[in-house]
Amino acid sequence: MLYIHFNLRLEKITKKGLAPVRMIITFNSNRIRRDVRGVKVKPEDWKNQRIRPNLKVEPYNFHIEHNIVLDELEVKIKKIYRHAILNGDELTKPYVLERLKWGAKKESIMDIYWAFEEFVDTHRTTRAIGTIKKYGSCINFIRDFDQAKNYGLSFQNLDQRFYESFRDYAFLERETMNNYFGKLVAFVKTFMNWALLRGYHSNQEFRKFKRVSNDIEVIYLTMEELLLLYNHKFKTRRLEYVRDFYCFGCFTGLRFSDLSRLRPSNVYDDYLRLSIIKTKSIDHKVPLNKMAIDILEKYKGSIYEPLPRISGQKFNQYIKECCEIVGIDKPVNITRFIGQRRVDRVLPKYKLITSHTARKTFVTNSLILGMNEKVVKNITGHKDEASFMKYLDIAEHFKKNEMSRTWDKI
Repeated sequence: MLYIHFNLRLEKITKKGLAPVRMIITFNSNRIRRDVRGVKVKPEDWKNQRIRPNLKVEPYNFHIEHNIVLDELEVKIKKIYRHAILNGDELTKPYVLERLKWGAKKESIMDIYWAFEEFVDTHRTTRAIGTIKKYGSCINFIRDFDQAKNYGLSFQNLDQRFYESFRDYAFLERETMNNYFGKLVAFVKTFMNWALLRGYHSNQEFRKFKRVSNDIEVIYLTMEELLLLYNHKFKTRRLEYVRDFYCFGCFTGLRFSDLSRLRPSNVYDDYLRLSIIKTKSIDHKVPLNKMAIDILEKYKGSIYEPLPRISGQKFNQYIKECCEIVGIDKPVNITRFIGQRRVDRVLPKYKLITSHTARKTFVTNSLILGMNEKVVKNITGHKDEASFMKYLDIAEHFKKNEMSRTWDKI
């Protein structure tokens, strides 16, 4: 068995009254003692192997940050132990020290994959579930590249040569769209910066990597299409439930992740109060229009209250089916870029409808109907001005066309 214990080194207390925190790892008659870098605490703030909050009248003791470091370190030790057991490795003192970067003289090729796992684990409590899944997808893509090219990926060879090889692999072999490649690059930069701050490497070349992105079409339902979907009588409850869930998103502007976590306690007479997952907004208030209230009333007192729930993958499949049935099939031209290669496709609109388009439908139609843009942003929590401007442009274009359509006939 492996045991982990944290204590204070009172013999090394500083002039400011801070004692270093030491970690003790015990296993197979071995014992490793190491001070936890950067973590020092007043003895009176130390309780149950963690730092407790101090009084508000005292200077902040960084209990949140320091406890996160201790938690992450404990998780890493347990992962090393689990990896050794599952792979039949002999758990020795050098084995543990090398993977902890204590006393290791050179970097192992696999160290970067250990760091990938640690990166994901340390963000599970601070990132949305969807974000953690995206991290996993990015890591799998990078691993596929490493294996396909026999690259031998490590911290030190993530340089311009890596960037160019990775880019060519993404565009030429995987036919990756520019915007997704940009997300992969953003992940690599975020990860490398995180690892740099932890002293896992000294490579600064990743800062030169450039994200690639292109503007894409804003897919949304017009008010006519939305009401057509909302008022349709579906023959199965499955499609009816999916339609109601989607339309509620179109009437409130909430993301799929927030709708999925909605509970009766979040519902008030004519508004919702909830904490937003992605932006971490606390006690966010969303006003309800008549149609949103009608949907909530429909499920009030049932086992589905406040809304029926379904997995994201099934939802995106079923909402396309709903839209096809009601005739939302106008041809839509889609343009994407793979590197410098332009790819044009024409698809019936129902094939482009996903959970994300509900929020876009709310924003676009709210602006077209004349809602103040500041009010819309307050409801949806939009902070990116560039992305919000796309909706404003659509609304202005719609108003201009309507002006021409009505007045030019006179």
